[in-house]
Amino acid sequence: MAIKYHTEECNYRLKAKRNVRAWLHAVAQEEGYRIEDINYIFCSAERHRAMNIEFLGHDYFTDIITFDYSELKEGFVAGDIFIDIETVADNARLYGATGREEMLRVVVHGLLHLCGQKDKSPRAEKQMHRKEDKYLALYKSMFQE
Repeated sequence: MAIKYHTEECNYRLKAKRNVRAWLHAVAQEEGYRIEDINYIFCSAERHRAMNIEFLGHDYFTDIITFDYSELKEGFVAGDIFIDIETVADNARLYGATGREEMLRVVVHGLLHLCGQKDKSPRAEKQMHRKEDKYLALYKSMFQE
């Protein structure tokens, strides 16, 4: 039941890792799953874009790419979640959020994907945003940040 944090081609450090880890376990439990192994890999925009091209065939910048190894029928989630720290920072400015809040939103977004939440249709995207908001509020209530 491990959540690990890594970096590739950047020097980003997620703050309050233990708090984030506890929060993510609470989110997974609320969604009806347990966390098996999740790797969060924070990387540069260029590294992330190259992965987007190589693995998804998309030639553009995006904030997150999730590789899902979950066994939802078995009740656990697992995966590798790559986060473009530069796009997250740009999106924070665009949406008027703090960098920390936007990063937490993206972190939980990846976990929600592992839990089976989709976001490709307008309805699914709205549901994803509602869940992100709900779990960001949970984080704030748990840790008063």
